[in-house]
Amino acid sequence: MTAIAPRLPAFARVDSVLQDAAGRQFTAATARVEHRGHLVFERAYGVTRDDDSARPVYVDTMFDLASLTKLFVATLALVAVQECRIGLDEPLTAWIPQWKATAHEPITLRMLLAHDSGMNSGADYRGLLAHNVARYALESDLVARPGDRVIYSDLGFIAAGEVLERVYGRSLAAVLRALRSAPVYRPAHAQEIPATEDDGWRGRVQGSVHDEKAYLMGGVAGHAGLFGSAADLAWLAEHYLGPLHGRSSTLLHERIAREATREQAYDPVLRRGLGWALKTSDDNSCGRYFASSSFGHTGFVGTCVWVDPERDCIGVLLTNSVYFGRNDIRDLRAAFYEGLIEDLQLT
Repeated sequence: MTAIAPRLPAFARVDSVLQDAAGRQFTAATARVEHRGHLVFERAYGVTRDDDSARPVYVDTMFDLASLTKLFVATLALVAVQECRIGLDEPLTAWIPQWKATAHEPITLRMLLAHDSGMNSGADYRGLLAHNVARYALESDLVARPGDRVIYSDLGFIAAGEVLERVYGRSLAAVLRALRSAPVYRPAHAQEIPATEDDGWRGRVQGSVHDEKAYLMGGVAGHAGLFGSAADLAWLAEHYLGPLHGRSSTLLHERIAREATREQAYDPVLRRGLGWALKTSDDNSCGRYFASSSFGHTGFVGTCVWVDPERDCIGVLLTNSVYFGRNDIRDLRAAFYEGLIEDLQLT
């Protein structure tokens, strides 16, 4: 006799929010909610693109994760710290010798992960076409003194990726593959991946990284470039959430998980942990109901993950909202996370 899989709760509010947004704010989405270490909701919406080449989306569909890549790279860096391969608070000049005797000399791994290294936020790709992007990131002038203030920095995470390659003596993609479950750079089967923007340079982007700097780096970078599923994000988030509730992690020690999710650098809009953003106000994309101790991250193409340690829950929403233009989708994200909390209260 074939066993029947248990039916997950309806999560009617979350489902209504995403059903209403499908075809207007994204062509494709997947949502996943975990509570107390267990899956309680998972659903896919829409199609890969809004034309005759559209294919259906499934719960295991891979999306361009955009800046959610930073969470995986930060985790790899914290694993390297656990393994005593690199110090969290040691200047990085041993790995980036060109920083010696420069304004960059005090920069530590902690500063890169907390976005207070003083490195610039990014650069217009049109000014990078004749450059090695990694070298540009490492050698660009600082815009603040290290440790002075938060500047959300793609260049800082490009530098973090370079450091990891030097620490491990392998490519960033190879270092990432050492994780048991993780997204991938440069995925196969492009037509099964939701398309992103028609950027006027490459045309409609599908199966190739949307971020221009990562594209110029061959699709492998510390700040962007990964493709993965909602389950991949929930898996990573559980390695930070689980240890806070006595569940074991094969990846991170509890001490490291706690350090990564506490305030490392203050910002009035969005405080910073190590890799993670920390809820600072109800205007953040997790909305009004997630606890003040919550941590998460967003990605430019329409992706996000938030974790509420007080309720012991994880919410992942992956979309390709940039397909319809570079519009702010904070309201959609907030509605999703507020609906998630309302639905959880009914389960």
